[in-house]
Amino acid sequence: MSLGEINGSGVRLRAYRPDDAEAVAAGYDDPLCHRFLPPLPSPFTVRHAERFLSEGVTAIFAEGGVAYAIADPETDDLLGGIGFDKVVPSRGQAEIGYWVGSWARRRGVATAAVRALSAHALGSGLHRLELLTHWDNPASQRVALAAGYQREGVRRGALPDRDGGRVDLVAFARLAGDSGDPAPRPLPDLPGGELTDGVVRVRPTRPEDAPFETELRNIPDVWATSVPAKPPTPDEVLRRCHEAEGMWLAGIRADLVITDAAGTPAGNLGLYYLEPGTNQAMIGYSMMPEFRGRGFASRAARLLAQWAFAETDIARLIAGTLPSNTGSQRVLEKAGFHREAVLRSRLPGLDGDRTDDVQFALVKESGGGRETSAPTDRETQAVASSDRMP
Repeated sequence: MSLGEINGSGVRLRAYRPDDAEAVAAGYDDPLCHRFLPPLPSPFTVRHAERFLSEGVTAIFAEGGVAYAIADPETDDLLGGIGFDKVVPSRGQAEIGYWVGSWARRRGVATAAVRALSAHALGSGLHRLELLTHWDNPASQRVALAAGYQREGVRRGALPDRDGGRVDLVAFARLAGDSGDPAPRPLPDLPGGELTDGVVRVRPTRPEDAPFETELRNIPDVWATSVPAKPPTPDEVLRRCHEAEGMWLAGIRADLVITDAAGTPAGNLGLYYLEPGTNQAMIGYSMMPEFRGRGFASRAARLLAQWAFAETDIARLIAGTLPSNTGSQRVLEKAGFHREAVLRSRLPGLDGDRTDDVQFALVKESGGGRETSAPTDRETQAVASSDRMP
């Protein structure tokens, strides 16, 4: 494949030049690059950049790959770099990678460059391009989806980290026959980044929520009603918080934090898209003891239901509670859910026993999420958790 220039929307892909060394050094000697590209020397100096330009680029080409500079089409200033390597000729397959300097981020540079190189490569003989990224790099996952890549799964222990361990990578791929249009998202972003009714706010879970989530999920009457029924470790909660946005982007799960109007965390709320084929999802929630009895859980469940029915293909929401958890059942009733069934011995309980699951449902046709009456203290005084999923 020749290294002629490739023009994209607001970017030009060209060959690296010796005078790019200082910009390459500045781009690679960046906290995000060090975090997500562990093989990089730290610090990354101009001398390292010069060696990359004189030897590294040549080695990539020698192995069948390509390496381009991402340049501003007007000024020719370096914005980043992109290429592909790990070429498997017998499969017509390669792995695409890129970096964008801190001075050029949040301008659509990465998406434009990935689109341009992908279209060129897949139109010039390659049949499959893979894009691998860290769980806690949702910005790169968004680039993949916007550039027409489809999420395929997770590569366990795929990359050595700087501490001698190995990390999982989320795998995306684009085929020569794919349209290149942005991949559809079953769970879009919340409008404005949150939902609110003026009393409670519901926003996506973030990595910095890990201390709060650890405290909440280790309350005995919260973990006892979760699956599995045991307190999670801080590392398990931290991992979940770091994976939250990636799970949302994948359309698997939406993890949210419930706060009061001032933004103080009060509980959590989750939506699990269990059956996309039947447009059915499940919700679950937990509240801190000091926020129970104030109607927050019902308000949050209504907000989530209204968003799900208006902005997604979800047509039916279900929720389950323990038979003894009458407070949680009252929350669901106030949010418009109707009791449908008792599933006997559905869930693993404490000490190896099994427990029944009382199931409630809300359907789109019923005006889901409409308030049935004003929340009262009685409705949430016994709420612990309706989070029946891990």
